[in-house]
Amino acid sequence: MNSDAPYLGRHCTTPYPKAEVLRRWLWLFVQSTLFRWSPRPFHGFRTRLLRLFGADIPAPGQVVIFPTARVMFPWKLSLAPRSMVGPFVNLYNLAPVRLEFGANLSQHCHLCAGTHDFSRWAMPLVTAPITIGANAWLGADVFVGPGVTIGELCVVGARSVVVKDLPPRKICVGQPCRPIKDRPEPNQ
Repeated sequence: MNSDAPYLGRHCTTPYPKAEVLRRWLWLFVQSTLFRWSPRPFHGFRTRLLRLFGADIPAPGQVVIFPTARVMFPWKLSLAPRSMVGPFVNLYNLAPVRLEFGANLSQHCHLCAGTHDFSRWAMPLVTAPITIGANAWLGADVFVGPGVTIGELCVVGARSVVVKDLPPRKICVGQPCRPIKDRPEPNQ
């Protein structure tokens, strides 16, 4: 093959300024030590570390985030009171990710707020925010792609792949994920 032939990723460079790359490295160090090594019930400690790095968490004592959760950019994360980020959740938040009041991410969920423009040889980064609505619940191992909004009180079944917005108050499942029935109001 000709060495001058085009290839994917050709002329690809980081879209981030050096200051943000350094900030990211510092966060990576803190996340892999203090954050990860903190005892499981120390959710307030971890939310305060995230706030220290710019996360929007107005009530750190009212958020649950497990020590095995991973956050790419804390300064692009917003966690409302009573939201929960479960064990081994990956928040690949290249664009803002917001969990609204009471939103719940079960173990191994992956929220990915970025992709690449594969129609160009350089494959530039393309990002779009993700919003998880109030009291929405994502089951185990759910994947959510860039630009998705999940409506309030929505339930997303385990291992679903969400690439389009989901309406509020629905039970949704599948690959691709789609609404299958209404979600009744939870009992007291």
